[in-house]
Formats: sequence, structure tokens, C-alpha cells
Amino acid sequence: MPKPTIVVLEGDQTGQELLVESLRVLAPDVIGLDVEREHFDLSLQNRRKTGNAVVHEAAAAMKRTKLGLKAATITPETKGDVGSPNAILRSAIDGKVIVRTGRRIPGVRPVAGIHAPISVVRMAVGDAYGAKEWREEQNGDEVAYRTERIERSVCRVVSEYAFYHARRAGAKVFGGPKYTVSPVYEGMLKEEMDAAAQRYPDVAYEPQLIDATYALLISTSGDPMVIPSLNRDGDCLSDLVMQLFGSIAGAESTLMSFTRDGKPDVVMTEAPHGTAPRLQGKNVANPMAMVLAAAALLTFVDDRRATNASRAIYESVLETVRDGIATSDLGGQASTTEFTDAVIAKVKTKLDVWATL
Repeated sequence: MPKPTIVVLEGDQTGQELLVESLRVLAPDVIGLDVEREHFDLSLQNRRKTGNAVVHEAAAAMKRTKLGLKAATITPETKGDVGSPNAILRSAIDGKVIVRTGRRIPGVRPVAGIHAPISVVRMAVGDAYGAKEWREEQNGDEVAYRTERIERSVCRVVSEYAFYHARRAGAKVFGGPKYTVSPVYEGMLKEEMDAAAQRYPDVAYEPQLIDATYALLISTSGDPMVIPSLNRDGDCLSDLVMQLFGSIAGAESTLMSFTRDGKPDVVMTEAPHGTAPRLQGKNVANPMAMVLAAAALLTFVDDRRATNASRAIYESVLETVRDGIATSDLGGQASTTEFTDAVIAKVKTKLDVWATL
């Protein structure tokens, strides 16, 4: 079996430092699997130097290897600058779906007693983002317009992956768009959700309007859930869900493109947080989300060793926090490297023990 190859997209400030920590966890002597790496420098300095050529080169490499692990990067706000590398990557690999999962972190008190994982499966393209906008003067008033667009093919992969993910996680598919107010536009996603429910009769399905979804999330504490959503709704839901668990540290973000038959094709994982410039060089930032991003990427490698390693990393990260080894943002005193060291030790132990069973 050929070695899997991960495209490593290096970033800025603390984002790059945490990427290095996640790569320590992916070392062959830790996970028992030799993974090739192709590195691309997506720092702001190098993006400016290459006129974003390096971003397009990284995307081409991901299309070839199918796997990418990305550090947090700076998006400059000045018009005419290099812009967002995420937007370029998303377009270049034809990314259609973003998945973010909030989960309870030991010792961190969630909101309203929520404890079961919640995954938001969101459109990665279209909707409010990239819409044409303009303003006009009408009868002495200023009127703003926006034209938004969604595609049935994207609604279909969002819905299909939501049910697939829910089946694997033992979760129910919950929520949905405001299809009563917008039966033509938002109703398209609801139609595909209903169709997917027919293909997955074993998966619990509880459709809700988006406003009811927000309200019910605050009061839920039971089963794990997967929420399919439009781009704009999913962006807002992802932020809410992560904060419901008390911290964004326990979540990772996955961008996926799909084959014509609806299977995940190119996969890029990253932490959902930014570059945290105030923490750079201090060895105090929390590497949890970046390490979990590495674990998530391994689930897409067709090798049992990768599957075992992914599970070992997920368990080890959460057990490390439960054991009281945590960075200051979670109330602990561990440094960045101390936390990663503890995770690595647990991963090695788990894989050694599992190999004997």
C-alpha cells in the first residue's frame, strides 16, 4: 500500500507554531504510520512575495494527494492585497462542505448542560457569500440589494454528508433552513434533506426551522446531533455551537470536495481559531484544535493504522485535559509543548496496548 501524502500548509504567527505541534503527533514513531509530507509556505510574507502563486500550488498538490493540513493564516484587510488564502483554496479544490464539531471538554462547563457532540455540516460556497450587491436611490431613499445563489448539487452533498456523518456518529440529523418563508430558495436544501432521509431510514431525522434550531440548541442536552445548513446559517451556527461547549479548543474544521458520485474527494482540515499574535513565541497557546485537525484528517486515510491512530489521538487529547494537563485558557498551567508531550505519550501507550489485543 502506498504511503499517504499530506500537504502541509504553513501559516502565520501562533498558527504556525501550533501546526508544528500537530505534526509532532503525526510522527511515524507516534502513530505507527509513515506519512509523507509536502510543505507549502502560506505565510502572509510568502503569499505577497509570490502573488498568491504558492496558494494555487498548494491547492494543486492537495488535488493530487487528496489530503491537506492547514495552519491559521492572516487575511489582510487592505483592498488589493493578497486576500484570504482560504477563499482561494476553497475555490481551487472545489470545496463544497465545511464540517465543524463541538464537543465537551473535560473540566470545561458547557452552556445549559449540553454534553453530546454537535456537528454543523455547512455549505462552503454560495448563499450570502459572493453575492452581487448594489445600492440605488429610490424616491429619496437609499435601497440596498443582494442577489444570492445556491445550487441543488451543493444542497445534495450537504444533506448526503450530514446523514452519512450522523450514521457514523450515532447522531440524529436536526435543524434546517427557513423553508416556510423561502420555499423556493431555502426550500431547496429542505427538499434534499428530506430526500436524504429516505436514503438513510436508520438515521433519526428531526427537521426544524433555523430560528427554532437556535432556540432548541440552548435547551438540548441529549443525543448527538448533525445540523445541515446554508452557508450563512452554518457560519453563525458553527460559532454558536463551539461556544456552547465553553471553548473553541475542542473543535476542528474540515473542508471537503466531492466526487461525482457524492463521496469525499479532497479533504483539508484546520483549527477554527485564528493566528493569536499576542501568544506568539510564548509557548502558552492551546494546540488542542490543531491536533484534533490532524486526527480528523487521518479518518480519511484508507488504512486501518490511520483509523486507529485517529481514535488514539482524539481520546488522548481529551484524556490529557481530564488528567489536569491543560493550557491556561482551560484553567491549567501546562505549556504548549508540555500538553503535546502528554498527548504523544498517551497515543503511544494506547497504540501499543491495542496492538496486543
